Amino acid sequence: MKNQKSKTGKTFVAKVVGTKMANTLTLSMSYTQRHPIYKKIVTKHKKIYSDNALSAKKGDIVKVRETRPTSKLKRFTTIEIIRKAL
Repeated sequence: MKNQKSKTGKTFVAKVVGTKMANTLTLSMSYTQRHPIYKKIVTKHKKIYSDNALSAKKGDIVKVRETRPTSKLKRFTTIEIIRKAL
């Protein structure tokens, strides 16, 4: 989960896991965190919804930016497609 602060909001890199809604992407952001008791590094996932401005497909790696809420769930918009799915 790479984030950079800018004037327009933070940017994240995420994987597209769903495209079934109209003009909306379902993204999965993964990040690592240390378990508080056992001290093992655990990978966690967060599901977010983004506006599909670039026609990304399932499996693509995209860069998204925080924006004002555009619907009940969408708070991000796609900036670029980093890697296309095979």
